[in-house]
Amino acid sequence: MIRSVHIGDAHLWKKLDRAPWSFDLEITARCNLDCRHCQINRPASDPVARASEMSADRILDIARQAADLGAVGCLITGGEPLLRPDFEDIYLALKRLGLLVSVFTNATLIEDGHVRLFHRYPPRVLEITVYGVTRETYESVTRRPGSFDQFQRGLDRLRNVPVRLKGMALRSNLHEQDAIARFCRERTRDYYRFDACLNLRFDGDPARNRDILAERLAPDEIVALEQADPDRARSLRRNADSLVCEEFRQRACDHLFHCGAGRHSFTVSPAGIFRLCPPLWADGTTCDLAKTSLADAWHSLAPAVRDLRSREPAYLDGCRQCPLVNLCPWCPAHAHLETGRMDGSVPYYCEVARKRATLAKERGER
Repeated sequence: MIRSVHIGDAHLWKKLDRAPWSFDLEITARCNLDCRHCQINRPASDPVARASEMSADRILDIARQAADLGAVGCLITGGEPLLRPDFEDIYLALKRLGLLVSVFTNATLIEDGHVRLFHRYPPRVLEITVYGVTRETYESVTRRPGSFDQFQRGLDRLRNVPVRLKGMALRSNLHEQDAIARFCRERTRDYYRFDACLNLRFDGDPARNRDILAERLAPDEIVALEQADPDRARSLRRNADSLVCEEFRQRACDHLFHCGAGRHSFTVSPAGIFRLCPPLWADGTTCDLAKTSLADAWHSLAPAVRDLRSREPAYLDGCRQCPLVNLCPWCPAHAHLETGRMDGSVPYYCEVARKRATLAKERGER
């Protein structure tokens, strides 16, 4: 059983003890692509999704509240944020608040006006995901004919704007992972990263979840990719001793959250729903900022959620005492998406952690 929380539990955390450093603004769930692995996207023309989006004024009101709380950084994301016709207005308004603004985009909608905007008022980070380096692979992921050419044109327009390129490791593009890594490293502003652990849908859509599961790589494949990446392999060798934490077994604690969710950052959905991190949608862990001030959400709800505890023996004797915690994709948010419980066990994650641990030990002993 998990103890419920209430937004009035302000005594759990004094207001002056902490402040948010940054926050994510999902300004739309809509996207012009239909990526097989995506956990949030709605069709670009979806009238329900469009109608639920916050206005620019409401977005800016939340951003002002965040700045007043001490936030200095803001990520504009989606969906595809460039779908919003008022993107430039939102971007500039956030800049005027003194925020360090980053943008996540697929680059397919980049026009000359965006390039001028980013030249004159540079984002802290402009990050773009590369789904493939050939038309066949890219469009097998995005399921949008013509999207590869749009992506290439967008990147070409941004050739004088510093960008960070990242990858997704999927069943559909596994055969191009080396080429994707080379492509990104040649063009990125600082470092290349890729993600091989896919989350299920926030809305629980069964058809979309089947697509995501079909795109997941086997644990052996994930670990092989990580070992083939020089930066990740080097980090694993350097930190092998600390990644497997045997003393974790002795820590008598029934808290669910041992991550950074809600410590120095938070996320706001397109409809204005506050949550501690992007994948956390469990009942009782979110609130509507149309009905609650951001300060109350941050100082009351966030610490109360972080204080949630489990009384489930399987969790307390399993995940909670696992020495592979630093190597495991498990967290309360991911567990809820997978099992419907924040203290649920996910065997797939266990296997990924075990495979990583085996390699960490082998590499650390060499």
